[in-house]
Amino acid sequence: MPYIFNEDIIREIRESNDIVDVISEYVTLKRTGSNFVGLCPFHNEKTPSFSVSPSKQMYHCFGCGEGGDAISFIMKYANLDFVEALKLLANRANIVLDEKEANVDSKTEREKEIILNINRETARYFFDNLLDDNNALKYLYNRGINKKTIKAYGIGYAKNSWDGVLSFLLKKGYSEEQIEKAGLVIKHSDGNRYYDRFRGRVMFPIIDTRGRVIGFGGRTIADAQPKYLNSPDTPVFSKGNNLYGLNTAKKYSRNRIILVEGYMDVVSLYQNGINYSVASLGTALTANQSKLLKRYSNDIYICYDSDNAGLNAASRALDIMKEEKINAKVIFLPDGKDPDDFIKENGSNRFEHFLNNSLNYLDFKILFYKKRYNLNTLEGKIDFTKEISNMLKQIESPIELDAYINKVSLETNISIDAIREEIREKQRGQTNSAIKDKYINTNYRNTNKYNILPVKYNLEPGHLMAEKNLLNFLIKDKKIFDHIKDRFRPDDFLEQVYRRAAEIIFDIYNNEEEIHQDEITIHFEGEELEKLKEVINLESDFGEDEKIKAVEDYIKKINYYELKIRKNDIKEQIADIQNNKARIKGDVEKLIRELCLELIEIDKELKLHQ
Repeated sequence: MPYIFNEDIIREIRESNDIVDVISEYVTLKRTGSNFVGLCPFHNEKTPSFSVSPSKQMYHCFGCGEGGDAISFIMKYANLDFVEALKLLANRANIVLDEKEANVDSKTEREKEIILNINRETARYFFDNLLDDNNALKYLYNRGINKKTIKAYGIGYAKNSWDGVLSFLLKKGYSEEQIEKAGLVIKHSDGNRYYDRFRGRVMFPIIDTRGRVIGFGGRTIADAQPKYLNSPDTPVFSKGNNLYGLNTAKKYSRNRIILVEGYMDVVSLYQNGINYSVASLGTALTANQSKLLKRYSNDIYICYDSDNAGLNAASRALDIMKEEKINAKVIFLPDGKDPDDFIKENGSNRFEHFLNNSLNYLDFKILFYKKRYNLNTLEGKIDFTKEISNMLKQIESPIELDAYINKVSLETNISIDAIREEIREKQRGQTNSAIKDKYINTNYRNTNKYNILPVKYNLEPGHLMAEKNLLNFLIKDKKIFDHIKDRFRPDDFLEQVYRRAAEIIFDIYNNEEEIHQDEITIHFEGEELEKLKEVINLESDFGEDEKIKAVEDYIKKINYYELKIRKNDIKEQIADIQNNKARIKGDVEKLIRELCLELIEIDKELKLHQ
């Protein structure tokens, strides 16, 4: 039986293979403006006439006329047929194809078609509701959104009714099971009734780049919780693989796209003439979303809230984009503002001022770690300098490196020579080398957990179990998050996988009332994913009061183990100082005395935790 690939599989393979990356494996390309050029591989030429467009994901040779997408390039270059080229690119993107996957599953395709039809009908229903509801319209008008923008994004309203959407779609001939599969209704616990998922909310249709309504986001206009509610994953919708507003942004992007956090940020920017922004869909940015952004723009700007949570999210998004070889920048707005509030209060000209002064990867990280560490203390200066030195070691340009070393030196009053030596040691992979001077290499009273584990210590079984159980409780119960959020942070987890999972959980709970497991697992793979599934599958039969008591015990155990780590770390530092007295600048005895005082304090705390 011949292979027949359905459109979604072909689209997934195209979107997973950036055309510039693919062609660069066979042709030397050089950036020229927004495109890349090189010598055409299909005819002999001395002057480059072969052009590749990242935004269009197409290539064209102005000399011989050849052109197409990544699939057609592989077919032509390697002399392969369509199926062979598709398999090659699928393998390149780690997409598994077999005969069963390749042949069209007519039942699955029909199911997707029905869901898309249901979504389209529902989007129209919500839009008509909005125009008939004065309260919902007034809410949007008060937020500065006019009718033109409402129409551009198809914004609607879900009536405050238990069965508004359900009744509407049943009359259209769809079954309750089909409407549930589209994520628009929820089955009652009695197993016999269904009710609307979205009630009393302004609705934002999520539209893909092919113009299809694939899901919805709803924002309450009252005080209901959660404030934002999104469609669950369905056969046509995956939060981690799509972006709100991309269908509009791609029309106006001018080869730049702004990534924001919320639907209202996108809509408010559009309202004020910034019509090329997109938003992730209730989760932290994923690698797949980064790949999707890369297809449509070379210049990505991250503009999250400028409070601590927003800065943390921007830092993680930058790291994800860096892994995808995207040189993103961060628009840092003042006074903790989000894009929605800022542009309404200050206008597009002021917003573009901050856009034009956006921060590259290193400049943002310097700002980020300045806020994390207290540079008024010696300890803060040490931790800050170590963090930044670890990044500076990757800079290849001596001029650029020199500029950043000078910048860090001015921020910390640590000598240029000391910073340069720290970078050299990190480049040689000797992060635990002998102490060279008081400021850089004597890292006493270090509370930076990212440097403590897992390099030097193996977690004890009891401590590891405490972290597992606490994380399990967090995933399954927002009340636990509310109980501990002000005194226990994600970076208090010492196991790296649990820490990353906790960061995602805290981000989600800051916007929603519950977590779907796939919102967390989508960020992990391989052994890390198995480790996380182990946590998710833990079961307990604690009552509410017992659960809170257990949480307190888990936190106590985690804090106790951290104190033991700090104690061992300080003892090692004292030994290092005593063995390297001749090479340490400053008052060595004073330094040892300070460390000994801290040991005494830690011993007191350890006794309290016993």
